[in-house]
Amino acid sequence: MIYLGSHVGMKAPDYFYGSIQESLSYGANACMIYTGAPSNTRRKPIEALKIDSAHQLMKENGWDPQRVIVHAPYLINLANTIKPETAQFGQEFLAKEMLRVQAFGATILVLHPGASLKADVEVAIQSVIDRLNVVLDADDSSVCIALETMAGKGSELGSTFEQLAQIRAGIHKQERIKICLDTCHIHDAGYDVRSFDSILEQFDAILGLDQLACMHINDSKNERGAHKDRHANIGKGYIGLDCLHAIVHHPKLKDITKILETPYIEGQPPYKEEIVALRKE
Repeated sequence: MIYLGSHVGMKAPDYFYGSIQESLSYGANACMIYTGAPSNTRRKPIEALKIDSAHQLMKENGWDPQRVIVHAPYLINLANTIKPETAQFGQEFLAKEMLRVQAFGATILVLHPGASLKADVEVAIQSVIDRLNVVLDADDSSVCIALETMAGKGSELGSTFEQLAQIRAGIHKQERIKICLDTCHIHDAGYDVRSFDSILEQFDAILGLDQLACMHINDSKNERGAHKDRHANIGKGYIGLDCLHAIVHHPKLKDITKILETPYIEGQPPYKEEIVALRKE
């Protein structure tokens, strides 16, 4: 079975229940949510989010709650050694997000590794390692943090498999660190997505294919290696529908949850049509 869905909203009055309803309307059997707005840390009480109703709806439709992926807010930057107080704030908020992910019944929290800004990259990587260790050492849940592959825009960390492996190698509870592979990001970082078997071989050799927790399936508005991170709709970018369709159906990835983060078209979500196109045999 292919587990395919999209990013969906979570807003009043239905919150998580509404997220699952939206996903079902797209013909999805997976989804990705933020526990609140991705650009801030304001959060509603867990009790208000209609989690039990959402779980009942998932059960009625044969959904596994573990096919719900949670994404951490963008403002968390554990790599910021220029303003350590910012990294400290991110660390503390990440610990709270772990508890919220557990309340949703999910097991994967996707996290951008962070940006070094004007600091030395090795110093920034060590900051990420140290702060992840603080969070995970104090957390006894089964929630894993999936570090996302990045495009290498500006001073972003995580644009190479080697850098992600370096971060993971410093973690005390390595079994709690996984990877989220974004097709647009790796394309923009310089990987040749059209030679995806070769990419999987590299990934397996450097990180281990068993560490791949989920994927973001996005086309790219940029040529390969542009380091810009601009998602395109499926089949409307430089990667193309055929390539992304082959990735979604790749036999080595059949159990991996795959999430669309493509742009709205004229104010409307494209996910129902894109899911149909990607599922087509």
